[in-house]
Amino acid sequence: MRKYGRTLVYEFLGDMVVYRNLVPMDSRLPPLAELWGIKAIGVPPGVIPRKNEVEYAQVMVHLLRRAQALNLPGVFIERLIYVGDTRMNDGAAFAHLCQVGGWPGWAFIGAEHQDEPTRVEIVEPSAETDYQGMYLANHWSTLMDFDQLCTQRGHPVDEHTAVIVDLDKTALGARGRNDHVIDQARVTAVERVVHESLGTDFHLSAVRAAYDQLNQPEFHPFTADNQDYLAYICLILGSGLYRLDDLLEEIRAGQMKCFGHFIAAVDRRKAELSAPLREVHDEIYAAVQAKDPTPFKLFRRHEYRATVERMGCLEDDSPVEQLLAQEIVITQEVREMALAWREQGALLFGLSDKPDEASIPSMDLVAEGYRPIHWTETHAVGSEENDYTGDDIP
Repeated sequence: MRKYGRTLVYEFLGDMVVYRNLVPMDSRLPPLAELWGIKAIGVPPGVIPRKNEVEYAQVMVHLLRRAQALNLPGVFIERLIYVGDTRMNDGAAFAHLCQVGGWPGWAFIGAEHQDEPTRVEIVEPSAETDYQGMYLANHWSTLMDFDQLCTQRGHPVDEHTAVIVDLDKTALGARGRNDHVIDQARVTAVERVVHESLGTDFHLSAVRAAYDQLNQPEFHPFTADNQDYLAYICLILGSGLYRLDDLLEEIRAGQMKCFGHFIAAVDRRKAELSAPLREVHDEIYAAVQAKDPTPFKLFRRHEYRATVERMGCLEDDSPVEQLLAQEIVITQEVREMALAWREQGALLFGLSDKPDEASIPSMDLVAEGYRPIHWTETHAVGSEENDYTGDDIP
């Protein structure tokens, strides 16, 4: 692995980026609220679809076509490229985008397995797959090979191509290589919100143990793999209202089937909570009842701070191993390929399912010089096989 200078996601995506609330950072594109209720898009007012839902694709296809009209008027999108890190979530988003847009597509799904020889699984496009191909790789360095394969399969990346780049654990904090630092930021955010809500009246080790345990795939049906829910659960466990062992026993016995059951149970016992914690609970409970996908705003604001604190925080002469261990870095292979594709005329667009509150600074932080995640400078790190060096961002 080697370093490739300092840069930022904006270098290769510009402001063609949306976070969870589907409000494009490029103000020339309409926010989700302006698209609610439009029959051709099909998203009811007040609904914020998640990335793996068909409704999300309906919004994104509209935005991609609007962006293409700004980028190259009169040139239409005819094919799709998708770069992500999870076969299930990104694979579903990719399939829905192709289906809604009526486009053939290829997706690169990467995750680093450093101790393994290069291994690639190719799912060829066919009528059975709605002409969607997938390239599943265990090394991010194979992204250039993926580009060559697309050309060989008659799927060139050019001015008729839209390229979707997943941000979290793909462009930033590559899965299997650097994603643990993103997780560290979330754990820090949980710890800070617990400390803020409970003062010193909690056991930090117990909170960490709860987070590590409940963040595992076994418990995703209970937490809905929602970090807001997980942070709230850790907060309640930290207060002592529930014990982790007792909660795990209830979950495994099917007595506590989902997060909704848990927060309802807490609400019935909220008189046992301290006044500050009861206030936090009431706010989150109301947001959950209103179907807000990001009900724990305080946690997400802490997550934003904890994330940017880990971007570009080390000296330029820091060893690569230290950068990967302590800093959220840009994936050089994704950066290099995105720049090449943009040079070939493709439309580049970045997606993040991270909530806006965890990605964009509040106005008071903007006044202090904080910027959105894609505008925050950090180091780029990638395989030595890449020869693109680029220039540092001034």
